Amino acid sequence: MGQFGMGQAVRRVEDLRLLTGNGRYTDDISLPRQVVGYVLRSPHAHATIRSIDTGAAAAAPGVLGVFTCADLRADGVGDLPCLAPLTNVDGSDMIAPPRPALADGRVRHVGDAVAFVVAETMAQARDAAELVAVDYDPLPSCTDTATAGDPGRPLVWDDAPGNLCFDWAQGDEAGVAEAFAKAHAIVAVELVNNRLVVNSMEPRGAIGDYQRGDDRYVVHTSSQGPHLIRSQLAGNIFKVPEHKVRVVTQDVGGGFGMKIFLYPEHVLVAYAARKVGRPVKWIAERQEAFLSDTQGRDNVTRAELAVDREGRFTGLRVETRANLGAHLSNFAPFIPTMAGTGMLAGVYTTPVIHVRVKGLFTHTTPIDAYRGAGRPEAAYLVERLADLAAAKLGLTPAEIRRRNFIPSSLMPFRTALGVIYDSGEFARNMEDALRMADWDGAARRKAESAGRGKLRGIGLSTYIEQCGGGEDEMATVRFDPSGSVTVLVGNQSNGQGHETAYAQLVADALSVPFTQVRVVQGDSDVVYFGRGTGGSRALPVGGAAVQRAVEKIVEKGRRIAAHMMEAAVADVEFKDGAFQIAGTDRKVAIQDVVATAFDAEKLGGIEPGLAEVAHFAPPGATFPNGCHVCELEIDQDTGNVEIVRYTVVDDFGRVVNPMLLAGQVHGGVAQGVGQALLEEAVYDASSGQLVAGSLMDYPLPRADHLPRIQFAWNVVPCRNNPLGVKGSGEAGAIGAPPAVINALVDALRPLGVEHIDMPATPQRIWRILQRAKMAA
Repeated sequence: MGQFGMGQAVRRVEDLRLLTGNGRYTDDISLPRQVVGYVLRSPHAHATIRSIDTGAAAAAPGVLGVFTCADLRADGVGDLPCLAPLTNVDGSDMIAPPRPALADGRVRHVGDAVAFVVAETMAQARDAAELVAVDYDPLPSCTDTATAGDPGRPLVWDDAPGNLCFDWAQGDEAGVAEAFAKAHAIVAVELVNNRLVVNSMEPRGAIGDYQRGDDRYVVHTSSQGPHLIRSQLAGNIFKVPEHKVRVVTQDVGGGFGMKIFLYPEHVLVAYAARKVGRPVKWIAERQEAFLSDTQGRDNVTRAELAVDREGRFTGLRVETRANLGAHLSNFAPFIPTMAGTGMLAGVYTTPVIHVRVKGLFTHTTPIDAYRGAGRPEAAYLVERLADLAAAKLGLTPAEIRRRNFIPSSLMPFRTALGVIYDSGEFARNMEDALRMADWDGAARRKAESAGRGKLRGIGLSTYIEQCGGGEDEMATVRFDPSGSVTVLVGNQSNGQGHETAYAQLVADALSVPFTQVRVVQGDSDVVYFGRGTGGSRALPVGGAAVQRAVEKIVEKGRRIAAHMMEAAVADVEFKDGAFQIAGTDRKVAIQDVVATAFDAEKLGGIEPGLAEVAHFAPPGATFPNGCHVCELEIDQDTGNVEIVRYTVVDDFGRVVNPMLLAGQVHGGVAQGVGQALLEEAVYDASSGQLVAGSLMDYPLPRADHLPRIQFAWNVVPCRNNPLGVKGSGEAGAIGAPPAVINALVDALRPLGVEHIDMPATPQRIWRILQRAKMAA
């Protein structure tokens, strides 16, 4: 295995570059003769555009062009597609309205792009944008998820009555009805999964360059993979062959799902570059990001759980209203439906489940994937119900889960929604977490807190998620004559540490120095195929593709080594960096095989070089799972919450790098705590304005919101990829919200509280405390 092999806590190789200011993000790129673009955005949530006069703006100093939807239409520029169509329960297709890069006759949310101004400097572009005369006729707006489908609410799209995009269902409705009819008890909850602003450290940005001599578009952008953006720009937007579009992504300062998609600005910089004959750069400011980046979550759900006398779950019924925003982002319909509903079974044996989801348009920023993408919503719902059922039946939260866990002996296990879990030891994770968190000592600690005037609570959540599967991925592994290795892979690092993890895989498998492995991502001209990063696919799918390419390298190396030693290929094995004739001490080092591979005269007809390409198409997903335990205190005078202890025990299968893994879990927990206690994108009901539109109004978790996280893992290898790994990038954000809220409810239960919606801000908690005091 060695110092840098599989399972070792290797420090990230990319950090030297990034921490010394030598990273290369989109805003660090400046092309020759580059100019800037500025997006004029709607100040209204809903309005008809009576007219747009760009004359004064176009004549302003430094301005090279001012573009509106009319220009895009005249030049045949296509619309941004939705890539996740759904079928309604009645068999009809969902409503998929057109989405041009600039508003066509009507704006539908604050921040909707109306015009694109290109100028020599940003100051000139801003000044010119002030001169664009847009005659708006404001219309009533609808931003509230819970009521968007109610009769009489303002419509976002005229051809979507009741603002309904889709009405989708899954599961056994009749079986659930029968289970509820026979239930010993039924628990129900209505909950909100709050809307979140992604707030990646690096804002979105794009640079368009039209190479007229080659009739080719080049787009530099901060993304989670260039290939999906390229395919849409080529096929949907400009209607050219894919080789006519190149997309390049270098370093990325966070994505969390939000940077997967094609955005209007990608279209605008490329189009404008062609029109003005110079590269055009656009970089979002933070407030602009609040209005234009896809946002996350925003579901309102009613759920009911049927249980028998022994506390076993016998049926689950879920009805969700999912906010999609004003426009359909690439995968928006997929997120509240197929991305997450399969996880409503959780880690439990619930025999029948039925879920119905209505996707609703509102006059808000579009919604799409955000870290976890549907699975946090499912876990939050199931784990809140589990605690409510435990309270109703007089069981502890741990005991009701013990009675319902899927035993490892039943793996692989098909859930009531048809998902097949390949592996998992759920009870083991929980018991380990309870022991690490000293669950049994919580009563003593509650009494100690009460003596200081504090309310103390402890809560747990279990989770499972489906990730690390889906479509195939490609990797190329190649030696150069010096013995160094280059890995080309179609994923895209957004800060996860891909360069380190892939280098570990290759160094371990080929017994080459870790420092001699270079990882290349992000250029659609260099890495000609890729599915990008999303759904925690990098190691389970991309890593498996790398592993297969390495295996093909070794196989060719055996042929070369056999020729060098005048032996049969079947007699040659590779071990510890050398090719050896089995049963003898005759061997050649891999470095010697590499040198020979580039000397055609010594190869005896074997094709020179040592490079291989491999694809991996996973036969199924991975199912990381675990248990979170949160312990917290509430200040009764202020409603402030302090998390005093946080414990996580996860199962991510085989672990490549414990340090990278811990970083992923810690970051996910921080984002989950942010959702549970702090973050909410609030829109004004009357005006449709985003009132939490800056970091002054939208709090993010800080270091002092979290204690040191106790983290451990159990290794239950995945059966669906050759590495045995399970996706880890989103798990922390899935397990944290229900653990935090369950702990809060535990602290507030003496006051009669059974549920509190996220975010459980000090203000909301303080109001609960005040009502309890008045009632006392």
